[in-house]
Amino acid sequence: MAMTMNGEVQLAAPREAVWAKLNDPDVLKACIPGCEELEKTDERGFRAVAKMKVGPVSARFKGKVMLSDLDPPNGYKISGEGEGGVAGFAKGGATVALAEKDGGTLLSYNVEAQIGGKLAQLGQRLINGSAKKLADEFFANFAKAVQG
Repeated sequence: MAMTMNGEVQLAAPREAVWAKLNDPDVLKACIPGCEELEKTDERGFRAVAKMKVGPVSARFKGKVMLSDLDPPNGYKISGEGEGGVAGFAKGGATVALAEKDGGTLLSYNVEAQIGGKLAQLGQRLINGSAKKLADEFFANFAKAVQG
């Protein structure tokens, strides 16, 4: 099952500060809902473990995340894939763009993802609702981290 999602969030911080936080594994780990581990494996890669619950399906996903198309401090592409055992798999990517706006930074994102296994059987509405909730939670946490 494929899904797409996009949005933007206004952050009260300069673009360079937002860029630095977007590349800090400790900040990302604290902001990603359910993230248990996020370890840098090389210049542009991370190993991740996150526990997720989507409807009745709960799983611990283990996977890797890669950064590409780096254009500091304007944006990058982040892509990853994870295995959740019997729950299934998830893979996808997001393009993240930063622009100066209203004395702060406007962060825009465009996500494309594929899921399979039990997760894909839950239905499009439940998956999309859960994905939007996770994204909203991440950006609320990220806004606090940037301003804190």
